[in-house]
Amino acid sequence: MIGEFFKRLSGEATEVEPTEDDARLALAALLVRVARSNWDYAQEEVDRIDAILVQRYGLSADDAADVRTDAEALEAQANDTVQFTRTIKDAVPFEEREAVMEALWELVLADGHRHHEEDAILRLIAPLLGVNDRDSALARQRVEARLVAD
Repeated sequence: MIGEFFKRLSGEATEVEPTEDDARLALAALLVRVARSNWDYAQEEVDRIDAILVQRYGLSADDAADVRTDAEALEAQANDTVQFTRTIKDAVPFEEREAVMEALWELVLADGHRHHEEDAILRLIAPLLGVNDRDSALARQRVEARLVAD
């Protein structure tokens, strides 16, 4: 699966357009990258990534864990973040990319602490997805409001 993902990114595969599975794996890898950005990949973050995948894609808990496990391996092998954001940008309509930012902010804000490294990587990711600073901030505010309401 991971090898095929990289082949499609490089254009070596016959199927060049990213699939829905590619977009899901790319988002999961971005979530893992964000979680690892402060050098503390905690079980709480693992659980939150699984919950985001269940919620966003309607996966079972086991399937979400499998996607996350693949994403952890993919993230460890990837040279840069652009590989993931390009896949999402190509597969996810512009109107839905703010929801991708919300998923990333949900992970960052889940533990109640905004770490400098996590903020920095989200500032990098947002424009790569075609989401401007204002819309990223609005996505963060929506997540914060949901977390307060829960």
